[in-house]
Amino acid sequence: MFPGGVTSMDDFLEKFFPLVYVKKHRAREDNYCKYDNKYLQLFTSSLYLAAILSSFAASFFCKLWGRKPTIQVASIFFLVGAILNAVAQNLGMLIAGRLCLGAGVGFGNQAVPLFISEIAPAKYRGGLNICFQLLITIGILIANIINYFTSNLHPYGWRISLGGAAGPAVILLLGSILISETPTSLIERGKIEKGLEVLRKIRGVDNVDKEYLEILNAIELAKQVKSPFRNLITKRSSWPQLFCGTILQIFQQFTGINVVMFYAPVLFQTMGLGGDASLLSAVVTDSINVAATLIAIFTVDRIGRRTLLIEAVIQMLIAQSVMGATLAKHLKATNVMPKHSAMVVLILICVFVSGFAWSWGPLGWLIPSEIFPLETRSAGFFFAVSMNMLCTFLIAQTFLSMLCHMRSGIFFFFAAWIVVMGLFAIFLLPETKGIPIDEMNEKVWKKHWLWKRCYKKETEENLEEKSLPLS
Repeated sequence: MFPGGVTSMDDFLEKFFPLVYVKKHRAREDNYCKYDNKYLQLFTSSLYLAAILSSFAASFFCKLWGRKPTIQVASIFFLVGAILNAVAQNLGMLIAGRLCLGAGVGFGNQAVPLFISEIAPAKYRGGLNICFQLLITIGILIANIINYFTSNLHPYGWRISLGGAAGPAVILLLGSILISETPTSLIERGKIEKGLEVLRKIRGVDNVDKEYLEILNAIELAKQVKSPFRNLITKRSSWPQLFCGTILQIFQQFTGINVVMFYAPVLFQTMGLGGDASLLSAVVTDSINVAATLIAIFTVDRIGRRTLLIEAVIQMLIAQSVMGATLAKHLKATNVMPKHSAMVVLILICVFVSGFAWSWGPLGWLIPSEIFPLETRSAGFFFAVSMNMLCTFLIAQTFLSMLCHMRSGIFFFFAAWIVVMGLFAIFLLPETKGIPIDEMNEKVWKKHWLWKRCYKKETEENLEEKSLPLS
């Protein structure tokens, strides 16, 4: 899903993006504009455009048919997309493959976090949910390791890299056959005995009456909501979750992480490092990504979500600002950046990636998956997923042009966003650590200094409606 390594391979560029290949090898070409090409950006961003549309369909599929079948559909889309990319003969086939991968992302991101949040005990929910993000980071690392070795396999190395996505797709498909559907989804769809059986199985005890009654109560409330999407927008008590769930996705993408993760090899080549060195640098940053995500797994349910988010804001802001200043000083339009300065940037990228990977990266998915009540859970998570994909699409589609026009200033652009993110985490985001997923409204939102006003106002409006005389 992250094609940065492939987009730096000459064989790939020469076949599909010959203009970029020519610009890349011009001695006097502007360092910041070598990869500025709308078709190259479309290759990357098309995945996320497809994910936006497919996540809408997946939100209904997930509710009507369950989390497990939705994951299976995702794996099939991934498999088809990987095969199309591996055998692509023209740009049309290449983008068709990316669109299939995007559909897989839409279905997978809609179902997997919900699946984990619904089966996990409250005290372990954060760590288990972040395992989803951990496996993504491991996948990115493996992909860049493969890119490092296939970059020297001419002229078909890029086919191996892109086709490698078929491996995880097969694993996901086989794994989805073995898992059980969530008790909430089973009971919601009328399969009560099966739901109780699965609930006892995943909790390891026979007495699950308390949790079963909580699920039943949530389902009864959900049945009263005929239009979850309209309910999210028009009902005041849904606004806090909708706002926080979607704004987290905007902030996650506007940290500037995609500047690093999409185009890490491109950035290092821009700074004058060779092709192999740039791919190796990407492997280093991806290794940091995996290690930091592991830290998140073991800390999120102990120190809480907000603490991780606020600490990371400080860390990422410093790294982003110093990175921008270093590039502004040492990387001009046509020079080769001094190697010691390039190493400083690499270290700063690692600092930035580690902060993101134990905070805004995994928590951007965890928090929206646990804050919505059952009646709006699939619809609410659709808004979160689609907002994430929309912002990722915008960044992927515009980043290379932004880099060309803003140069090192692009880092300060994202640093400004990080400041806003910190204020949001401090003042507007409540802590959800250890709260049962079906008790969020009572224990979190109705007690928050700002969001409780939405519930109070809605209660007042309902009382006014009931007190109006019949005409």
